[in-house]
Amino acid sequence: MYDALLNERQSRLDKLQAGAVLGLMLVGALFVYSATMVNEAAQLAPLLQQSWFRQLLWYAVGAGGALALCLVDYQTLARWSLVAYGITLVLLLAVLIPGVGSVRYGARRWLDLGFFQFQPSEFAKLAVVLALAHFLSRPREELKTAAVYWKAIGLMLLPFALILKEPDLGSAIVLLPTGLVMMYVAGVPRRFLLRLVGGVGIVMTLFLVDVLFAPPHWQIKLEDYQRRRLQVYFGIRSIPPDATPAERQRLLNEYRDYFHNIRQALISVGSGGLTGKGWRQGTQNALGYLPRAVAHNDFIFSVIAEEKGFVGSVTVLTLYAVVLFTGIRIAGQARDRLGRLLAVGVVTLLFSQVFINIGMNIRLMPVTGVPLPLLSYGGSSVVGSLIAMGLMQNVYRYRKGY
Repeated sequence: MYDALLNERQSRLDKLQAGAVLGLMLVGALFVYSATMVNEAAQLAPLLQQSWFRQLLWYAVGAGGALALCLVDYQTLARWSLVAYGITLVLLLAVLIPGVGSVRYGARRWLDLGFFQFQPSEFAKLAVVLALAHFLSRPREELKTAAVYWKAIGLMLLPFALILKEPDLGSAIVLLPTGLVMMYVAGVPRRFLLRLVGGVGIVMTLFLVDVLFAPPHWQIKLEDYQRRRLQVYFGIRSIPPDATPAERQRLLNEYRDYFHNIRQALISVGSGGLTGKGWRQGTQNALGYLPRAVAHNDFIFSVIAEEKGFVGSVTVLTLYAVVLFTGIRIAGQARDRLGRLLAVGVVTLLFSQVFINIGMNIRLMPVTGVPLPLLSYGGSSVVGSLIAMGLMQNVYRYRKGY
């Protein structure tokens, strides 16, 4: 009787995590507004075309999706995981078809729905988490077989390859740590995982050596902007020894141009000081030194750091820490291995994106275009992140003893 009453009083919502998510949404709306409403033309645009207002709409859509997700037991959702996985693969293939996929900034990553640029890779990441969690929740004895291990690798690598083809290196990369951590938590033998990590490390090393140092006719085919981003990150100017003075100067100028975004992001972060210059008072963004095309998405953390300084940056990191650590707690309270794997997968996915995005703002990571969850402007990213949070709350709602 006592246990029944206790269970009835258990919260169906992790309020601490929900509060942190709401805090991130508030910060996101405020600083997308600050990053985009810096000139008169933006202020005179119709309300529906203003990025901050559209961000609020995506928050509403994503919150609705998260709420709907919480109404269905994750066990039921898992039974449809392969269907969701298959649909996202079809969408990833559709993006690559000329005339179907929309090209922006040299990449074919979007499906143009008229009122909305839909990015399938954002939802493919969630589909991979759901499908892997369902697949890996089988008996531990089966996980020790090589066949099951390779099938799990295949589930991860198929969308990885399609996303990489777009090309979207950042979204593809986050699948690797997510899948690796989920397999470790599931109980895949360590010898398999160590071989995987070693193999990936060797491939990445050879890839970087080829891209950065090999003669042009030996290099792996990459988009020019991808190669230049890697060269800028590693500080390699790639000037042929026989280049004429004019060619040398041209290549140096190109290198400085590609280093511009990173340099301005670092200046933005460093110039904020302890408490920042004030909301909407950031000069790097207002004067266009931090490129306005990416200030409200890829470099939103730089805008926050300039305007709210060290205090604002720590506040953002604290909110993310609350989300991530409550996610780990939810995984520990899950009623079964499926719930644990879902929570761990979402936590790892979010942490990977936060680490990569903030890392590229302070030059710890190369620029890859990974959005900062819930803060960066973007419909697909915002909706996908909120649905991921809804999935984690679902595991909490149906946890042990409830």
